[in-house]
Amino acid sequence: MDKPTAIVTGGSRGIGRAIVNRLLADGYNVVTCGRGPRPDDLDNAVHWVQADVSMTGDAAYLIKDANTVFGRVSLLVNNAGVQVEKTVAQSDDDDWDLVMNVNCKGVFNMCRAALVDMSDHGGNIINIGSISGMVSDPSMALYNASKAFVHGLTRSIAVDHGPKVRCNAIRPGWIMTEMAEDGFALANDPAKAMSDALARHPVGRFGEPDDIANIVSWLASDQSAYLTGECITVDGGMTAASPLNPGLF
Repeated sequence: MDKPTAIVTGGSRGIGRAIVNRLLADGYNVVTCGRGPRPDDLDNAVHWVQADVSMTGDAAYLIKDANTVFGRVSLLVNNAGVQVEKTVAQSDDDDWDLVMNVNCKGVFNMCRAALVDMSDHGGNIINIGSISGMVSDPSMALYNASKAFVHGLTRSIAVDHGPKVRCNAIRPGWIMTEMAEDGFALANDPAKAMSDALARHPVGRFGEPDDIANIVSWLASDQSAYLTGECITVDGGMTAASPLNPGLF
């Protein structure tokens, strides 16, 4: 039996790289992309495309190239994203263009290109949102808004393109990547901020990229066949708690 084909955007590092590695282990042919050259440590089995998903032509090419190299894409994971650490008042047009082009238009471009085939032959789309799309991180206004867009787009795709296509989103919490470190660095005392955030996690730890890759694997499988249009929060229980710091009681 031929291997299924998956595209993971932004697979050069962090959560994206963990998803790439997990899907390889699950038996997928994997295509991933980034705006820079192929990372030296990327598994040789992965097909790399240098592309900017915010560009309509690049997104269409990515789908076409994956179809040519491995066969029809049955799974799309929209992971590529950027953040700007500013409030609305501090943000300028360049900040808007950067965040919205990658986080919003990039996801839209990839979904639209993939749906050309998926609407006829079936498929599965998994979007990486964020808890920041439902509870706002300070000084991350554009990022917060962009992730809310991803959640809304996810529901629309599920409604408009079912039953041929399932579409769900994952809302990661504090996953220890470079982006998370940049977020903590905004605090006056980053070490204290990290300690306070950790105390708000009922599971007693921050997340790791593999925690998100595990959920992607499940959403990509037939075990989740009755699930679509959902945004699944994976944050170690942080947003389930009240703002009171449990470490103080």
